[in-house]
Amino acid sequence: MNIVSIIPARMGSSRFPNKPMADILGVPMIGHVYKRVKMSSLLDEVYVATCDEVIYDYIVSIGGKAVMTSDCHERCS
Repeated sequence: MNIVSIIPARMGSSRFPNKPMADILGVPMIGHVYKRVKMSSLLDEVYVATCDEVIYDYIVSIGGKAVMTSDCHERCS
């Protein structure tokens, strides 16, 4: 059985816009999260799910796996 991690990331937060790409010591926040999750020996695959091309492009540029999602999903509230 494969264990897969999916990291959701979107730029449209109302409390912290552009949060995934916020610079932390020269690396976007999503880069830190992706690299830490990849370090887990329990996971077979790690993906970032995003509706924003800038996040998708960044993850792919560091050798990661990303999937584009729709930007109009309903949220639970």
